[in-house]
Amino acid sequence: MKKNGTYTALALLVVLALALSGCGQKTEQPEQAQLVKVIRAGSDTAGSTAGTYSGTVKGRYQSNLSFQAGGRITARNVQLGSQVHAGDVLMTVNPRDIAQAVNQTQAQVDAAAAQLQLAQSNLARYQQLYQVDAISASVLDQYQTAYDQAAAQYNQALAARQAQENQLSYTQLTADADGVISSVSAEVGQVVAAGQTVVTLVHSGDLEVKVNVPENKLADFPIGRTVSVSFWALQGQHVQGVVREVSPMADAASRTYEVDISLPDPPEGMQLGMTATVANGSEEASAGDAFTLPISAIYQTGDTPKVWVVGSDHTLSLKDVTVTDFGDNTVQVTGLTRGDKVVTAGVHMLSAGETVRVEGEDE
Repeated sequence: MKKNGTYTALALLVVLALALSGCGQKTEQPEQAQLVKVIRAGSDTAGSTAGTYSGTVKGRYQSNLSFQAGGRITARNVQLGSQVHAGDVLMTVNPRDIAQAVNQTQAQVDAAAAQLQLAQSNLARYQQLYQVDAISASVLDQYQTAYDQAAAQYNQALAARQAQENQLSYTQLTADADGVISSVSAEVGQVVAAGQTVVTLVHSGDLEVKVNVPENKLADFPIGRTVSVSFWALQGQHVQGVVREVSPMADAASRTYEVDISLPDPPEGMQLGMTATVANGSEEASAGDAFTLPISAIYQTGDTPKVWVVGSDHTLSLKDVTVTDFGDNTVQVTGLTRGDKVVTAGVHMLSAGETVRVEGEDE
């Protein structure tokens, strides 16, 4: 019996040692912030009654450049997207024929100059003879007329040479402003006519968004109206835009009106050709827009419905809303700003100022 009691005591000591060892290795895990599910006000999932339109970023000013003299293209110095400066040579057509014409007109200038010099010498000589009554006035008039004709021919030759020199300069297509090449429609070896567009240059500086609006919504875009513009490639970043110009005529094919929207403060990284989404009203003005939310997003303890909004620092705050309509498990509200992150589940378990994690972003 004594031996069995010894074994029992030893077993208890071993179990106690293992328990103490396990407690020493246990580390306390920091408590994680609560995970919440949100929806963005105005997103495709949330829905919005505000009109939205797809647009494209373009330059406010652009030039369709063409040669003033036709010929075969011998050099192309730019590609799509090339950055150029005013005066840069973009393309060149074969100048050989025009250069020969310049040489011909230069020879005509030299011949006319020789004739003018001879006529001037003769006139000076006969003016001296007339002074001593050696010739009549009619003879002097003949040499005066000959001099005037020679001077006119010389001026004509100079003008012809200048015209050919201008034609020679037209064999080089130069940029008329700083900008970006957005289109190239001619290649080396191609014969082009004078006035045929070969390069499109978008001027540096002002970029704007172009949208096409149907005729029944044109009244929503008066000139000077502030709108909200977002960019898919920039993670939906929103900026304010201002309606600058509205086309006076509808497109013959689409029957929509082109609306140009200037961007006083364009976002960093915006590039030509990017896709933009335009919504009536600015970020601030969009508080009057109605947004569709799940009914589970409404938090109401009194007479005023509210929603929980997750701030940029991941803290919660309550925002008053006004319910305008009900749907199947949805509710339409006003009082939100487009882009607000609204909590859609477990709203009665949250508290103001609480730090949370957003499902899909902080997991």
